[in-house]
Amino acid sequence: MCQKYDLIVIGSGPGGYVAAIRAAQLGMQVAVVEQEALGGICLNWGCIPTKALLKSAQVFDYCNHAAAYGIEVIQAKPNFQAIIKRSRDVAATMSKGIHHLFKKHKITILEGRGKLLPATTVSVTTSAGITHLYRAPHIVLATGARSRQLPHLSIDGSHIIGYREALSRATQPDSIVIVGGGAIGCEFAYFYHTIGTKVTLVEYNSCLLPLEDEDVSKYILKSFTKKGIEVYTAAEVTKVDRLKNTTVAHITAPSGDVQVESELVLSAIGVQPNVENIGLEENEIVMEVGKIAVDAYYKTSCKGVYAIGDLIKGPALAHVASAEGIVCVEKIAGLTPDLLAYNNLPSCIYTQPEVAAVGYTEKSAKEAGYKVKVGIFPFSASGKAQAAGLPEGFVKVIFDAQYGEWLGAHMVGAHVTEMIAEVVVARKLETTAYEIQNSTHPHPTMSEAIVEAVSAAYGAAIHL
Repeated sequence: MCQKYDLIVIGSGPGGYVAAIRAAQLGMQVAVVEQEALGGICLNWGCIPTKALLKSAQVFDYCNHAAAYGIEVIQAKPNFQAIIKRSRDVAATMSKGIHHLFKKHKITILEGRGKLLPATTVSVTTSAGITHLYRAPHIVLATGARSRQLPHLSIDGSHIIGYREALSRATQPDSIVIVGGGAIGCEFAYFYHTIGTKVTLVEYNSCLLPLEDEDVSKYILKSFTKKGIEVYTAAEVTKVDRLKNTTVAHITAPSGDVQVESELVLSAIGVQPNVENIGLEENEIVMEVGKIAVDAYYKTSCKGVYAIGDLIKGPALAHVASAEGIVCVEKIAGLTPDLLAYNNLPSCIYTQPEVAAVGYTEKSAKEAGYKVKVGIFPFSASGKAQAAGLPEGFVKVIFDAQYGEWLGAHMVGAHVTEMIAEVVVARKLETTAYEIQNSTHPHPTMSEAIVEAVSAAYGAAIHL
């Protein structure tokens, strides 16, 4: 006899566990299948532990520059093992929190590897090789993604590592080549460089953070170069020689071919969805460009089966997966949730300075046919930023010149990953420059830069 539930979720990452909790709140009997730890990659090997590492690096950086604040600090040094342990402890604490939430909402945890079978049935195979069957009229696939690998950059855990190995190493490398200048690569580049590792960063595109606004990408490249990170853009690692204790990366760059010897190579070239061996073929679920095809409410081509997060088209971000999970289960429950506005989903990168963005870039807005008004306010003109010793960066805003629609915002600087939420809410409410300019922001704060940038777009900035 199969145990029956109203909803089964395969995967407990930020998409799966949020979907499960929301479904339970709506009165469903819910089970979640997980083969590793609750919270998925984000909580255990991604978002949370990496931010713990970055915070340690930031604290060390403060210690090294304490004299600028009038503070004398006897030479500080990083304890790599303690930094890693703190990161793992933070992840473990958050995973325990998911256990508590599941218990609170009476959600059943099915430990093992889940696979979708015909007739809305799920098999769960435990680590001991025992398989159990479960049924539900609604099944949500939320199996997430893993590090993408290239044949010549296969991760072996010793010479070439991925983000998981980087988060659990016992020793700090003296030098490292990081392949990939996107969010993951740039965050690790900042972390390792700050604690004293010699970093070489290689990006295939012509700029770092190629998905960001051009002004942001240029600023981060300038900032990283000034810090002392060796950066190659429009470059490619064509081969890695794996020697006894070191590696040699062969890099093809516009300036010519170079060979960089380092202790390690970190592959940070993105992620690929976990779509293998989860029952897609057996259920003839339609795919598109390697991902699961879904409708606006995340229903697949198979009746009663849904997919969210990294499995489907869209940005591979934790908060996006969570939002998709909520919309999905609310629709299953008979509610009428708003469709997710994908052009109003913020992205954040936790380097120092931080990067945050939402909506159109200046380039994409023009390509979409808009005539734009652009305002930029540098943090060097912010009293709070100067007092905090954090004058790097700027806030850039983009408006439709004809109707005043807030098309996008792009920020580089301290705490901008917190500030971007103001823009998300404002755009959701269809706010124009007029409302922002007439909403008094507290002084002195970093957030004043938003109203100053908006005013600058209309020629009314006070502090420029």
